[in-house]
Amino acid sequence: MDGSGRGSGRARHFARVDSWVFDMDNTLYSPRAGLFGQIDRRMEAFVGRLLGLGREEARAVQKRYFHEHGTTLRGLMLSHGVSPHEFLREVHDIDLSVLAPDERLRAALLALPGRRFVFTNGDLAYARRVLLALGIDDCFEGIHDIEAMGWHPKPDARAYRSLLARFELDPKRTLFVEDMAHNLMPAKALGMRTVWLNNGSERGSHGARAAFIDHETDDLLAFLEGVTACRTS
Repeated sequence: MDGSGRGSGRARHFARVDSWVFDMDNTLYSPRAGLFGQIDRRMEAFVGRLLGLGREEARAVQKRYFHEHGTTLRGLMLSHGVSPHEFLREVHDIDLSVLAPDERLRAALLALPGRRFVFTNGDLAYARRVLLALGIDDCFEGIHDIEAMGWHPKPDARAYRSLLARFELDPKRTLFVEDMAHNLMPAKALGMRTVWLNNGSERGSHGARAAFIDHETDDLLAFLEGVTACRTS
């Protein structure tokens, strides 16, 4: 795994990349913002009401579905026939004032040559709110959300294939950045170049293997700025 992306010797790694795909939550903003803490509490409450469980029991069920199915929503849909729109509307009704416009991130994204996309297990309305709060909503050509995936969340291979087909991306010219290492495996299998943002997010290191991680970094901004520097040097 290549660490930072800096240096002229690494320019060859990015010379052919013309499509840049980013996970959103805990990737385009830091896990320290605590958005997932807010979402977790709302998911616990939803599961508790749905199944008549106390807080601890509801949390255990919510986490089990998250670990087994990639998202709590997928587990609820399969096991209880939950409406995805109702669930997402409720759990994403959170306070985004903890986020602020990030001018350095905006500049780093805009400096990347080619097309830029967001690939998220969240829904479109929530993704737009987050990107707007970060001041980067106009930095991306498209958002591939959970509904566009046919409700098959990462790391389901169908999510990645639908992304490539929808935007007519050549996987060999596409780079994908993600904080959850195991979500990189299908991307690598399809031929994408992969970047693991190892920033301490929940279960971020689960399933991490060098075989499907091309680059690893704990600092997205430094990585992106390094990519631009090595391409222009």
